[in-house]
Amino acid sequence: MEESMEDNFMYKLPIQKCIEGVSVRELSDVELLAIIIGTGTKEKDVMDLSAWILKKWGGLNPISKLGLRELAGEKGIGFTKSVRLLAAFELGRRAISKIPFWAYLPTPLHVWEYLLPETAGLQREEFRVLVLNSKNMLIKKTLVSMGTITEAIVHPREVFRDAIKEGGCGIIVVHNHPSGVTDPSPQDINTTKRLIEAGKIIGIPLLDHIIVTDTSFFSMKENGIIP
Repeated sequence: MEESMEDNFMYKLPIQKCIEGVSVRELSDVELLAIIIGTGTKEKDVMDLSAWILKKWGGLNPISKLGLRELAGEKGIGFTKSVRLLAAFELGRRAISKIPFWAYLPTPLHVWEYLLPETAGLQREEFRVLVLNSKNMLIKKTLVSMGTITEAIVHPREVFRDAIKEGGCGIIVVHNHPSGVTDPSPQDINTTKRLIEAGKIIGIPLLDHIIVTDTSFFSMKENGIIP
């Protein structure tokens, strides 16, 4: 669709506001989205288009999880704008990572912040193992499985393999819940108990099992499931 003069005017509004002294952080979700989308259609200017997309999908978080072609199918978006939007979300994910690979991970909050750039927006469960030294410094990170967590997939030999190789003093296991609900399932708890017992035999304790979402986390250690 051709871009109208009104589209250009509306597109410049949030940018002009920032040039005149308004912080980017003060812009609404609609304004931020409009800056990235850039232009509207003959039926909707860019601000109306942005507001409509936000309303249809229920906010920025659901939009960030859309596939390229799914997003491109929206009238007024197309592939170029789709790539721009997904690139903006990816930049945000990468910017969240404030801790280097050799991270000091003394609390579940540190673990969540460290892994958030990798786990945010995932549509399936992924199970990770963090191997720590005696000072709670990360010495190895391993992706063990992808898909629903089951006893068959998350076997102790796979979970503890790198910890044994690297001479780790303990491990933290982490998996995400794409549903956004942090509560552990019975299967999550059973898996945790199996890993606790395996760690006792091997001599490498399971320090925590953390369930993460895009906005929060659940620590089995902090909630008494791991003694």
